[in-house]
Amino acid sequence: MPTLTKLYSMVEVACHNTPDDCWVVVDGKVYDVTKYLDDHPGGADVLLEVSGKDAKEEFDDAGHSKSAKELMQDYFIGELDPTPNIPEMEVFRKEQDGNFTSNLVANAVQYWSIPAVVVGISVVIAVLYVRRK
Repeated sequence: MPTLTKLYSMVEVACHNTPDDCWVVVDGKVYDVTKYLDDHPGGADVLLEVSGKDAKEEFDDAGHSKSAKELMQDYFIGELDPTPNIPEMEVFRKEQDGNFTSNLVANAVQYWSIPAVVVGISVVIAVLYVRRK
């Protein structure tokens, strides 16, 4: 009969990253290794380096024995929530701007000043060119 385990998000796991509260994730399972820090053969620093993170790669690279993997079950507290973390949608309401005329004039000056300058310079160049001939 399957047992139900608590699901933790990666955000929750990331909050447990101190020597007083140390969680790690290996193969989608969450372990509270706080009490094991002093007993870890590689030292507490090894676990603290990956605390609050997914430590699968580091765990696999270390080549743990079968007994080490069995010992992990004593520190198992739940599983990593497989659902993607979807941020909440924010709804914004566009404020009505009653000053339409001033915005229109400001935008006209902003967007038409450069073409007007280019046309003016072109006219001056044309006049100077015609006078030379």
